[in-house]
Amino acid sequence: MSAAEFAAAQWTRATGAGVDPHEYRRVTGGLSTVADWGPAFVRTGQAYLQRAEDAGSAVSAGEHLLMAARWFHLATLAPYAEAGRAAAAADRALGSALAVLEPGARRVSGEGFTGLLRGPSDAPGTVVVVPGLDSAKEEFLDLVSALLARGLAVFAMDGPGQGALAATSSLQPDYEQVVGRVIDALGVTRIGLVGLSLGGYFAARTAALEPRVAAAATVSGPFRLDWEELPPPVRDIMSLRTGGDDAARAFARHVDLAALAPRITAPLLVVDGGEDVIPGVTNGEPLARLAPRGTHLSVPHGDHLLGNARPDWLPRLTDHIQQALQEESPRGGATEAE
Repeated sequence: MSAAEFAAAQWTRATGAGVDPHEYRRVTGGLSTVADWGPAFVRTGQAYLQRAEDAGSAVSAGEHLLMAARWFHLATLAPYAEAGRAAAAADRALGSALAVLEPGARRVSGEGFTGLLRGPSDAPGTVVVVPGLDSAKEEFLDLVSALLARGLAVFAMDGPGQGALAATSSLQPDYEQVVGRVIDALGVTRIGLVGLSLGGYFAARTAALEPRVAAAATVSGPFRLDWEELPPPVRDIMSLRTGGDDAARAFARHVDLAALAPRITAPLLVVDGGEDVIPGVTNGEPLARLAPRGTHLSVPHGDHLLGNARPDWLPRLTDHIQQALQEESPRGGATEAE
């Protein structure tokens, strides 16, 4: 794949993550090969770090740091020997940004996870945002902002094999165990859960097996994977993130929600893009159909992660989580975290 083709394929994902489309075109327009992607995106992130140092206000510095986090994360989407360092830089930039913009935000880490807890301590619910195969918490800052705007607390996390932990751990299918430790660490009794891409599988699986999930939503999440039909680039990423081809094959065999979907008792919104067609991936309609309180939202023109159709799903998803957590609150919206 040429650099131009790769940049076109990542266009809505990158702009959906919040980078300026004009800057994206400038950066990717100067790439000779896909191998140039990582270094170019890291340089762009470093330029935002410099802007933060030179900023005339704390708010401007924080905004530049948030943008740096996005560019550093996006550097990891192409094969890149320094991807681990780029992911670490994204994590540091996000933490530094929130230290300036939201002093109440706090880092929470434990076995197999790290992330940042944001929002009011008396929120009617806490939402855990789960990334996917090669995404990370820095990719979904706008989703987090929309949830925060609805009065919710949000924990955006990296789990095993993801983001800041990708260089030192591997993806695991029993992600519900990780989320269980997250809930314990946060000190909450109920959560909302939003999973994106492969994170949709993790979120649905957790909603079926973790009774403290009170509301859930998936975006472009797989219902089932067929390893033999997956495109080579997807298999390559899965092999990298799981620790080899054999581990990836075994992982893919676990991704099947047929038996678990009927056990999801929480309100569940399943969002799919009509243009999101990947060989070997069964999208979310069966999940919504089999879950007792499932609803399917298909956006005909939406692609993977629906970065090209945000108004068609993002408000509905965040309203769904807010309303479900308020309705399910055992204390009518009182604080659940001390």
